[in-house]
Amino acid sequence: MLGYLSKERRQSLHVTRVSIERDSPTGLEGLIRPVIGKAGTSMSAPAWEFQHSAECKATRQFAWRFWTDIANWDDPSAEFDLDGPFESGARLTTTMPGQRWESVIRELKPEREATIEMQLPDAILSFHWKFEELSGDQTLITQRLVLSGPNAQSFVAQASIMEVSVPEGMKRLVAAIERAQRLTKT
Repeated sequence: MLGYLSKERRQSLHVTRVSIERDSPTGLEGLIRPVIGKAGTSMSAPAWEFQHSAECKATRQFAWRFWTDIANWDDPSAEFDLDGPFESGARLTTTMPGQRWESVIRELKPEREATIEMQLPDAILSFHWKFEELSGDQTLITQRLVLSGPNAQSFVAQASIMEVSVPEGMKRLVAAIERAQRLTKT
């Protein structure tokens, strides 16, 4: 795919890792949206990126309302606390055994997208969530994680663990949304 570029140019590119649910009826073409950028050329170049998408049998609005209610967040080892409504500027605290992480909701497009940024020592881990309507009762949920900042490289090994945990977590999220949607229809 990158064969037409010079060897030097290929070595200066960073290609995002992308994963999708294997059973997706829309096929790979509709789900993979690669992001290419120069690595190491500026402070804003990510040290690591990962993206995963999953289809959900629920309306976009229902999926969004379910997800933005943090009481529905299911991570067995974590507790979540939001300092107010799910809106730009709200502070989110994630507590895990021996760890406490502070995040801020930076950007919000209601019922469509949200970006949550976690401040690390001289680095930022951002979680960009996107809810796209595929049909009246089908939603594509995408989570894109980006690790950037002057000290980001020191967190790449830990962040890359999420290449396994994010798809598993999104699978649980989709199942919970679909279950809740079915309960509201009965």
